[in-house]
Amino acid sequence: MDRLFHGMSLSAAHFVPILAKELLRQASSMAAPIWAWAFCLAITSLPCVLGNSEGDALYTLRRSLTDPDNVLQSWDPTLVNPCTWFHITCNQDNRVTRVDLGNSNLSGHLVPELGKLQHLQYLELYKNNIQGTIPTELGNLKSLISLDLYNNNISGTVPPSLGKLKSLVFLRLNDNRLTGPIPRELVGVSSLKVVDVSNNDLCGTIPTSGPFEHIPLNNFEKNPRLEGPELLGLASYDTNCS
Repeated sequence: MDRLFHGMSLSAAHFVPILAKELLRQASSMAAPIWAWAFCLAITSLPCVLGNSEGDALYTLRRSLTDPDNVLQSWDPTLVNPCTWFHITCNQDNRVTRVDLGNSNLSGHLVPELGKLQHLQYLELYKNNIQGTIPTELGNLKSLISLDLYNNNISGTVPPSLGKLKSLVFLRLNDNRLTGPIPRELVGVSSLKVVDVSNNDLCGTIPTSGPFEHIPLNNFEKNPRLEGPELLGLASYDTNCS
């Protein structure tokens, strides 16, 4: 390492490219976090905390929420990863698999950054006072099994991007202020076992194919503008949605 920092008298403009090349050369014999930290330290002369994209995404969520009961107090962005935070579960590779914040007296809104949690299986945010819309980016959560956003104050439409969640089993969006049609993209999610969108302001018709064949009709009730089950070839998809 002495040779690595030899030549510190060089100007930054000349020194940084030389250091970068040397660090890359030595990467094979150094642990990646060590040489990345050294590079950061040499450039800035300040201590560096190596970023964690999942921790960053969750901390962005924390900043978008009001937390009067301090349930998110342990969410410290300076830690190496979020696996020691309360209400977060990780797998053996320290990747986030669960966010359990149901019935936590939270308000605020969801953030697009949640779509970066590539190993997330359970997103539990039910029974809070979350407002705003469902981010389209949640459709990037390819491992998601359960999306529970019920009993909030969420508005806007159900994103068609949720149709990309091919592992999704539970989709509970009931008791919100959602509008628009039920996305037909959800018909292609064969893993779906539970869909509940009751007590919203959805419109159009209820899908009857794919997983919707076995969803009870009371899971769609209390949507005044939602028509009954669609009659294929006879009912217009966007009925009552104008």
